[in-house]
Amino acid sequence: MSLAISPLAPAQSPHLPPLAGVRLGAIEAGLKYRNRRDLLLVALAPGTTVAGVFTKSKTAGAPVVWCRQHLPAGQARGLLVNAGNANVFNGAAGAAAVNRAAGAAAAALACRPTEVFLASTGVIGEPLDAEAIVAAMDSAHHALDSADWAGAAAAIMTTDTFPKLATRTAKIGDTDVTLNGITKGSGMIAPDMATMLGFLFTDACLPAAVLQTLLNRAVARSYNCITVDSDTSTSDSVMLFATGAGDQHAIIEHANDPRLKDFKRALNELCHDLALQVVRDGEGAQKLIEVSVTGATSAAAARTVALSVANSPLVKTAIAGEDANWGRVVMAVGKSGAPADRDLLAIEIGGVTIAQAGRRVDGYDEAPVAEHMRGEAINIHIDLGLGRGRATVWTCDLTHAYIDINADYRS
Repeated sequence: MSLAISPLAPAQSPHLPPLAGVRLGAIEAGLKYRNRRDLLLVALAPGTTVAGVFTKSKTAGAPVVWCRQHLPAGQARGLLVNAGNANVFNGAAGAAAVNRAAGAAAAALACRPTEVFLASTGVIGEPLDAEAIVAAMDSAHHALDSADWAGAAAAIMTTDTFPKLATRTAKIGDTDVTLNGITKGSGMIAPDMATMLGFLFTDACLPAAVLQTLLNRAVARSYNCITVDSDTSTSDSVMLFATGAGDQHAIIEHANDPRLKDFKRALNELCHDLALQVVRDGEGAQKLIEVSVTGATSAAAARTVALSVANSPLVKTAIAGEDANWGRVVMAVGKSGAPADRDLLAIEIGGVTIAQAGRRVDGYDEAPVAEHMRGEAINIHIDLGLGRGRATVWTCDLTHAYIDINADYRS
């Protein structure tokens, strides 16, 4: 299945610099695809710490179970990712495939299998050919390179139409550190942890517990605020690795250390950048949609309302058709289940106030709203008039191409 690059894709892919303590090997292993890379091996420096967040799905894949089991140790020497097969719903055979793959990667990297983290993405319910991964391990190890971030991002794609990369720099005290990240995601995207696969790396030296706190906070503001189709993947994983191989900086022991202020800023920016790239590559997407809610009784209530609007097929198809049918926004607010008062509700689209105090404003002119709907970036703002809670989420429109892509997904 060959897909045209999303019209919302960045004009050019960013160049990621080498990152001390990280080497990447992206190869074509023939696991599902032909004439494209589909296996990624990442070698990490001794002493690398790790944090992770994983899907809340009750049918999580074997790689997720493996990672959850070994994350508490907080140590990582390798990452192995395959595309095309999710290794989900494979019973004991799925666990055996994970053990086999982790063992092979550990042998190549001269570390313990428990220090290798794994992720798989692709079709659910198809047995994973672990022996094909084992057979490809020498090639992946030979391909290890400090600069091939673009190849790494490409190797983890499934229905993605472009590789997703981002980089940031920050200071810890007076020392410069680098953060690089790659992610994949296009469909089966809904916020219930991380909503796809994401792998973040820094050359800073940070304890695993500190990393975990920072990652949890960053994910809550980024990956957990995007949705394409309201479907939570069985394989959702975002991991953050700190190699400690960069320039020496002050020792950090707590996540609230003031010297981490700039690092937090960079990590939040990195996650936000990557998360929005996922939405921009939503299957069949033509428009990026921002839904902001204010005046809710709590931040959680605001998020519930925002997601109800962002996940509404009627809202998303109206936007795809460039129809300024704001009544569908009213509907989505009402069905959310969050506290709302019809007679306090206000709605703006593209900065134009459409409704206030529970009714359409006098003299409403649809022309500027209709013009806004013809653009690629759509902004919907809802004020509930009940409190100070606020939230913003991002989604995309729903086009017929979404059906075409998913109808052919297994072919």
